[in-house]
Amino acid sequence: MKILVIGKGGREHALAWKLNQSPLVEKVYIAPGNPGTAKFGINVDIKDSDIEALSEFAVKEKIDLTVVGPETTLALGVADVFEAKGLKIFGPKKDVARLESSKDFAKHIMNKYNVPTGAYETFTDFSKAKAYVEEHGAPIVIKEDGLKAGKGVTVAMKIEEAFEALEIAFAIPDNKVVIEEYLDGFEFSLIALAHEDKVIPLEVGQDHKRVFDGDKGPNTGGMGVYSPVRRVTKEIIDASVNEIIRPTLEGLKKEGLPFTGFIFAGIMDTKDGVKTIEFNARFGDPEAEVILPRMKSDLVQLILNIMDGKESEVEWSEKTTVGVVLASEGYPASSTSDAEIEIENMESQLFHMGTKEENGKLYTNGGRVLIVVAEGDTLKEAKEKAYSDVEKIKCKKLFFRHDIGAKDVV
Repeated sequence: MKILVIGKGGREHALAWKLNQSPLVEKVYIAPGNPGTAKFGINVDIKDSDIEALSEFAVKEKIDLTVVGPETTLALGVADVFEAKGLKIFGPKKDVARLESSKDFAKHIMNKYNVPTGAYETFTDFSKAKAYVEEHGAPIVIKEDGLKAGKGVTVAMKIEEAFEALEIAFAIPDNKVVIEEYLDGFEFSLIALAHEDKVIPLEVGQDHKRVFDGDKGPNTGGMGVYSPVRRVTKEIIDASVNEIIRPTLEGLKKEGLPFTGFIFAGIMDTKDGVKTIEFNARFGDPEAEVILPRMKSDLVQLILNIMDGKESEVEWSEKTTVGVVLASEGYPASSTSDAEIEIENMESQLFHMGTKEENGKLYTNGGRVLIVVAEGDTLKEAKEKAYSDVEKIKCKKLFFRHDIGAKDVV
């Protein structure tokens, strides 16, 4: 088989690495890819936003399966274009991808099909939104409706923080804002392969969204993950699949919007049971980089199975993995580029998130730049290995959190 992976970040690096291991695969192409993906396939100089050029390439090269990484590509309708040309693609169509690209749409689906989540209201008017916050008080969650690359969300512990978030959100013309009930509990990420009402759940991970140690600072696309999460029992996972993921997929199917692809549920285990924080319509990043190294099963076969309507058991390593993201100075508000990176030999896996290569040298080229992923027999061992290898990366413009996995060290 010939496989095309669309995207250029750490998730796509991990997908290319994992898909390339399958005995079913002859070639992996990555469009546009990065310096890391080039080791596991052929980088193709097509932007992940140029869906027409991507589909033309897939037709020309007789690509057997395309796997989509970025949410922005899905929101542009890449699956619609590919399917119209008879190409097999693992990713939801544009209207279905609204599960991620519109928080208001996701909440509407959850409410209509009794998927547990926090109470909410959607606003297009600043004064009405402010009045709602004044009525409900803090803590409260402010979410801008569209795609925000893991940002655009404020968990306001004080009412002043909520007002500030509203002012920022409504400064954008025609912006829509979802105001949600604050959910208290233990947060984790559950990702599954899905096709219509069929589900293959993967092992869970816990992302660290805040930029600084101790969960301080603004939300980011994710500063690190560990997997498995010992506090998330089989009972909690089963409840999440049966009460959140399956009803959502069944609801979408009833709406004439069948889902195909990776479905990501951000879940809070509360005193009242599991509740949905958010949905994404693709594999999480950096969850992919930490969960895929634990997968023993053939990812290509799993994708083919689910697209044929077959649910499968996934075989997992007993090892624990910890991933630590190295981000560029100023992230998430800004990023740096062209800062040289030097890397010593390391035991851990290294996935490229935002790098470029020029004249044989590696440079920063994005907000999140690299992720070091280590494995160990315990979370403590994996954490120690990861941080030991983080120190082998030399760059004056990179920083990282020092407490990934600290919530659950065993």
